[in-house]
Amino acid sequence: MPSVKQIHGSSADIEAAYYDALSRADINALMLLWADDEEIVCIHPGAPRLIGHNAIRNSWEAIFARGSLHIRPQHPHITHNVMCAVHNLIEHVYREDGTSAGVHVLATNIYLKTALGWRMVMHHASIADGAAPVDHVVSSVLH
Repeated sequence: MPSVKQIHGSSADIEAAYYDALSRADINALMLLWADDEEIVCIHPGAPRLIGHNAIRNSWEAIFARGSLHIRPQHPHITHNVMCAVHNLIEHVYREDGTSAGVHVLATNIYLKTALGWRMVMHHASIADGAAPVDHVVSSVLH
């Protein structure tokens, strides 16, 4: 179960608790991190959009029934303001024995600041083709 710091901490604390809950296949800890709102959204790679607690919980239960997930979030790109945080990152998926499964997932996690602290409102993931994706940064200044 997430600690008080994780529940009331920053969006980064909630994200760390999210990946920890995934690694332990802890559905209760995972669902505590989502906003108390029926408009929450989860999109797993190659799957349809899921809306609401029941649909999201059922999907994670089905995934956890196949075993725990070993995911290392990497290369976060975070934008935020006082009420919203958007985390885009690369998820590196590992096998049970800790060796690389060679699978990389591009994920976007969106968090809102609620009366109970930061909570996830969206997780959207898609498989990255080939090797680990490389960021392409095009910088421009608009005047």
